[in-house]
Amino acid sequence: MTDIEIARNSKMLEISEIARKLSISDKYLECFGKYKAKINLDIFNDLDKKDGKLILVTSINPTPFGEGKTTMSIGIHDAFRKLGFNSLAVLREPSLGPVFGIKGGAAGGGYSQVVPMEDINLHFTGDMHAIGAANNLLCAAIDNHIFQGNSLNIDKDKILFDRCVDMNDRALRSVMVGLDLGKDVAHLNHYSITVATEIMAILCLAHDLKDLKDKIGNILFAYDINNNPLFVKDLHVEDAMTILLKDAIKPNLVQTLENNPVIIHGGPFANIAHGCNSLIATKLGLKLADYVITEAGFGADLGAEKFLDIKCRKGNLKPSVIVINATIRSLKYNGGMGKNELNTKNMNYLEKGSCNLKVHIENMKKYIDNIVVCLNKFSFDDEEEIEYVKKCCEDLGCEFAVSSSYENGGKGSQDLALKIVKLCENEKEFHLLYDEDDSIKNKISKISKEIYHAGSVKYLDAALKSISKIEEMGLDKLSVCIAKTQYSISDDAKKLGYPKDYEITVRDVKVNSGAGFIVVYMGKIMTMPGLSKVPAYEKMHIDDDGTIYGLF
Repeated sequence: MTDIEIARNSKMLEISEIARKLSISDKYLECFGKYKAKINLDIFNDLDKKDGKLILVTSINPTPFGEGKTTMSIGIHDAFRKLGFNSLAVLREPSLGPVFGIKGGAAGGGYSQVVPMEDINLHFTGDMHAIGAANNLLCAAIDNHIFQGNSLNIDKDKILFDRCVDMNDRALRSVMVGLDLGKDVAHLNHYSITVATEIMAILCLAHDLKDLKDKIGNILFAYDINNNPLFVKDLHVEDAMTILLKDAIKPNLVQTLENNPVIIHGGPFANIAHGCNSLIATKLGLKLADYVITEAGFGADLGAEKFLDIKCRKGNLKPSVIVINATIRSLKYNGGMGKNELNTKNMNYLEKGSCNLKVHIENMKKYIDNIVVCLNKFSFDDEEEIEYVKKCCEDLGCEFAVSSSYENGGKGSQDLALKIVKLCENEKEFHLLYDEDDSIKNKISKISKEIYHAGSVKYLDAALKSISKIEEMGLDKLSVCIAKTQYSISDDAKKLGYPKDYEITVRDVKVNSGAGFIVVYMGKIMTMPGLSKVPAYEKMHIDDDGTIYGLF
């Protein structure tokens, strides 16, 4: 059966029953039908439990098809519950871009899914639309201010804030707006995908509604004609933007196919944003459960590094265990094997690509020594290939397990779950990679050399100019969020495996003063993806009765 057929054949419990598994009172539930609900933030007033253990699921560098971190995370959670532990999975919301683009949805797969998966992957509870509306309200306010006389003297050629849409649409990367309003208003603007916006980042890093409004007010949106910075609070639009997000800030409660509770909230991309679910959702999870399983997007060089150096720093979080998700096909891809051949056995490519697993283990051990590698098993994986990966982990002094959650649900990850529990009992010291008070260049250098294993960093003129301006404004003492390709630890998607001692290029730098980090654009990364030649939407069909086929 397909993922969607498996999901439809499952028996869901009403969301109030799921909430009771976490001792959540009905008074804190704001239901969206029978199977989805938002959790009112007033619940924090009634929670005095000691925080549970935080388990981060990350990955080696993926193939273009995705390697199943979400499937793995759900499988671990179901396994914990099957073993009698009070666990909770806290995940990101999917973006419509990948759903209609190439990868499909992000609610897991096979017998390790979150349901109702069609709702989750499409409009869900409207969070993405609210974020897009708040983002675009600011853009409308900027252009309206210019049109109405421009008392702030906004330099329309130095507007830093982009419009957004939650769809892959390369034609919107650069657009002219206000063409019918005269030369004093018309200007070049850009679109980003919603999950790459600063508004998404702010929602995911805010502590509460007041903090959300304060962060929105601190967004640097433009410079005036005298090159002075202008912030959203200068436009007096932060309250209106926050009003649009007053419900979106509340985490969403759903369930796995095995009727275990899952919180899904926020969804920044990891290659062009910070790649983690909301801080509010994670902190709520830690108060509700003894073990919280969460994930960070793409490979550990992107998602995990940002989770640890940005989210953990800002939220005062500490992971107890890091799980590195690996697949045979991704290792062969990193060894140079063609995309269309990955399902066939080839020890030569596997051995060549195993260095990619090695670099991610080495990198994660710089933060904490409690690491376990889990092989996400596909039906076409060969036992000799699996044994080879196991031996690699043993040689590196790293725990290893195999997960078959896709085929067997929670039962397929019980060995992994028990190894995680054992590691949690032996807490290790957690380290951050860099000091926020260090210079921008030193922070970039630290990540580039320690995580990406570059030999040197090259700065283009635009990047140097931006860094100087950020330092001049006193906004340089922030975390760094790297935007780069997900297919390599480098800034070049073609440098697979374990590239070393190369030159990495910083193309531009932008301060997200509201979110509280500095975005560093490396290589050819773009904030608005494009659709493939044969997009996923071409394979979709809906019957007259509303039944959907080919969505995932």
